[in-house]
Amino acid sequence: MNTFAERIKKERNRKKVYQNDVAKVLGITLRSYQYYEAGERYPDFENLIVLANYLGVSIDYLVGRTDNPEVNR
Repeated sequence: MNTFAERIKKERNRKKVYQNDVAKVLGITLRSYQYYEAGERYPDFENLIVLANYLGVSIDYLVGRTDNPEVNR
């Protein structure tokens, strides 16, 4: 599994929300979100921002550029 897929699944579980909840926030189907967690597809730039904000982590963390999930402020 790739870093992005592992991290969105980890953070979703930490937040204690279902895949369907995240899909609704992103405005996509459940199956489309499941592709993200399986590492088969990736969100567009706008949904990447929404996803990072919703999960409360940085984009750099989600894409594996850092191991620090904190958002730079």
